[in-house]
Formats: sequence, C-alpha cells, structure tokens
Amino acid sequence: MGTKEILENLKQSIIDGNRKATPALAQKAIDMELPPYAIVTDACSPAMAEVGELYQQGEYFVPEILMSAKAFEAAMAVIEPHLKSKRLEFTGTVVLGVSEGDIHSIGKNLVAIMLEASGFNVVDLGTDVPAKKFIGAAIKSNADIIGVSALMTTSMIGMKDIVRLVKEEGLGVKVMVGGGPVNQEYADSIGADAYGRDAMDAVRVARNLMEDVRGA
Repeated sequence: MGTKEILENLKQSIIDGNRKATPALAQKAIDMELPPYAIVTDACSPAMAEVGELYQQGEYFVPEILMSAKAFEAAMAVIEPHLKSKRLEFTGTVVLGVSEGDIHSIGKNLVAIMLEASGFNVVDLGTDVPAKKFIGAAIKSNADIIGVSALMTTSMIGMKDIVRLVKEEGLGVKVMVGGGPVNQEYADSIGADAYGRDAMDAVRVARNLMEDVRGA
C-alpha cells in the first residue's frame, strides 16, 4: 500500500465513521515514516472538513457526525504522541473554545490539535463557553488570540459579545472565529479580526495574526 493510498484510506475511514479501521491505518502511516503533521493535514483534517460539508448539505446528520468524530479521535490517539514529540518552537498563546449555547466540539478539537502541532500554546476552554470566560482566560494567560467556534447559528451571537468585550476591556488580543455556519461576511459584520475556514486555515490565520501582534 503506497503513501497516497494509505492517506486516502484513512481519510475515507474517518468520513465513513469506521472507528475500528482508523487506528490501524494511522499506525500504518506512522510506520511508513510519514510526517505526523502531514498525516493530519492530508487525511484527518480534510476528512473532518468533508464531514462538515456533508452536514451542511443535509447528507449527514448528528449520528453520522458523531461516528466520524469517534473515528477521527481514534486515529488521533495514535498520531498525537508523535506530533507532540515534534512540536515546533513556541509561536503564541491561543484561548480556544466553543461559543455559549453550543456543545459541538469536533471542529474545535481539530483546531486545537493543529495549533499545538504548529507551536501554539492552546488554552482549551471546552464547549458552551460564556463570553466573559473567554475574556478572563485571555487576561489570565496573557493570550495573543481568542479562537471561537460555533456549529449552530443560535450560538453565533456569543462571538459578537466576545468582540465587544475585547474592545470594552481594551485588550490587545485578536479574535478569530470559525465553524460551520460562520463565514467571512459574518466575521466582518461583528468586527472579528479573522475568519478560519477550517483547521488548516485556522493555523495559517493564527500565524498571520501573530505577525500583527508582534508588529503592534
């Protein structure tokens, strides 16, 4: 089985929610000495991005999402120790969480893994996080970025509250938003500093924001 095939099989197994197959496929990729970060960016992350698209298109529902999430987590349990052993030098601190009223953590968890693998210190607040908790954690950790995700349109209002509080408190922290119903237009409308389309894009965006932070 070649490199391309093993990555494609791993990706498809996550999309299919095949929790039994993904650990072995992930281990096979590691045994083939594929870079751990590349396994995530070329198989795991694209798989979850496609699952999100299937959900938005009405082809996947919550049960399918949960199955894919468990398959993803089973693969990452194999890959993550290798990511940690190859962590890059410190990049910055990100306070990360899911907006208040939302308990969907799939996207947020993937973003956390990708950011940590890219050298960021991630303060993970979990799900259903009130705006004030984001602010408190950002102050306590001297964060550079607040990252907020939402999978439900009803919880997107929390993002607006976070941006407002950041400005009211006069914090220098940047706010990055993302998630299924979120887009660039919404990010602009609430005054967020950036929008991350998916986990891979979130890393790129976070790095760009860090350039702004250092240049300030």
